[in-house]
Amino acid sequence: MDKNKIYTNRINIIIIAIVCTFLWGSAFPAVKVGYEIFNIGSNDIGGKLLFAGYRFFLAGVFVLILQIVMNQNIFNLTIKDIKEISVLGFGQTTLQYIFFYLGMTYTTGVRGSIMNGTSTFFSILLAHYIYANDKLNFNKIIGCIVGFLGVIIVNLGGTSVLEGSFSFKGEGFIIIAALMLSIGSLYSKKISQNKDAYTVTGYQLAIGGLLLIIIGYILGGKLTNFTFKSTTLLIYMALLSSVAFALWSQLLKYNKVGVISVFNFLIPVFGTILSAIILKENIFDVKILIALLLVCTGIYLVYKRKE
Repeated sequence: MDKNKIYTNRINIIIIAIVCTFLWGSAFPAVKVGYEIFNIGSNDIGGKLLFAGYRFFLAGVFVLILQIVMNQNIFNLTIKDIKEISVLGFGQTTLQYIFFYLGMTYTTGVRGSIMNGTSTFFSILLAHYIYANDKLNFNKIIGCIVGFLGVIIVNLGGTSVLEGSFSFKGEGFIIIAALMLSIGSLYSKKISQNKDAYTVTGYQLAIGGLLLIIIGYILGGKLTNFTFKSTTLLIYMALLSSVAFALWSQLLKYNKVGVISVFNFLIPVFGTILSAIILKENIFDVKILIALLLVCTGIYLVYKRKE
């Protein structure tokens, strides 16, 4: 492959990764608005899981419908395929979000966001031991540290991020959720090598979302106030999840996990910026610019490769 094609390919990867993280970042204010218009209380775990379940189940259905429209055979699956995809859906979607929402009940949004950023470290560390061509190096280590500093800075507020003691049910559960996400990403890369990545994504989101719906109802969750506005928001969140997860799984299938995962540091930055715009908060904050600069520097260091 000549240098022009290599350069073009890298630019395409960067653009797709930024689109995915931008979409996931937009979920932060969308979730906040969704809790309000669906009348979901801050401690209503069942309602939150039910809301997430509807979102991911619909996202999976949207991906599978698109596959059918594109004349892809989504039913050409073996028993082994079904088992692997079900495990992925249970781990990456169901378990991850159960630990995430439970953890956020016992910690602050700032600390939760920072702890969730550890998923990048887990992905890069696990990839080091699993893939011979995805080893840790100086650039990756420094890039991760610089990027993580950006995540911390964007979450700095009036109180110290270190204030309070570590809670296993709070920060501990968030870290477990981050680990589940990292393991899920690696497992997704593994099982999609001989399958269509979009089909795998569609089924795993639908299965994981359906399990969340069931658990949400068991915990007494309810979704009320279905209006045009609330339904539109739910459809948007499902669409952003379907597009982001489908594109991300395709990136992981053909690229190194350690290189792609570092883009996750952009999610809290985009989330902060979009929350400020949508929720009409003050966006003119120098910490956002510093955080964005640090995250982009971290991504550059990790993504930088010799020709």
